[in-house]
Amino acid sequence: MDHQTGSLLIHAATVFMGFFAIMNPIANTSIFIGLTTGDDVATKKTVARNALLMTFVIIAIVAVLGKLIFELFGITLPAFRITGGILIFLIGVQMLQGSQSSVHKPSDSDLQKSRDAEIAVAVSPLAIPILAGPGTIAAAMNFASGSGTAPIVVTIVAFAVLCLITYFFFLSGDRMIKYLGVNAVNAITRLMGLILATIGTQMVIAGVTGLFPKGA
Repeated sequence: MDHQTGSLLIHAATVFMGFFAIMNPIANTSIFIGLTTGDDVATKKTVARNALLMTFVIIAIVAVLGKLIFELFGITLPAFRITGGILIFLIGVQMLQGSQSSVHKPSDSDLQKSRDAEIAVAVSPLAIPILAGPGTIAAAMNFASGSGTAPIVVTIVAFAVLCLITYFFFLSGDRMIKYLGVNAVNAITRLMGLILATIGTQMVIAGVTGLFPKGA
């Protein structure tokens, strides 16, 4: 193994572990369970697949285009943090009250709208901003910012592997529901609501801090 290959493997391992720490599939599996409580297995699989596919596409695009995307639309990372944080906080508050968020739990009066709304959970809040959040996007920009195409390829491949691992984590979460019961599921829903609300608050704080850094 030459020095260049060894450096590339070390970089790939660093990228993977960095993404794993930021996206945290273990914690997000618990959030996924809370968000999809009451859905059938087919819907859960569809939501998981679509969420991770959307997440991968977003990160792949970011890795290739980088900061050009935000510059093109005039979007700043702090603004993204604040907007995403508010969305997550509102969903978390509804779950904390013991009810499913209206964002991902549609009215029973319209079946088609209901299915469309359930699938939409894959896009928001799962793909954006929970999985492909500001931290993940910033990490992708950083990992792919080296010279040449190798850092970009490594970033995309490493994240693809992480998405596959996360998908199996999400699917295994269904088995947990069978052994928990209604009371435990309700408790998990409220706990996940608290976690989501806290995550949303932290994202808003990070966004505001980014807009008004110390010494500015």
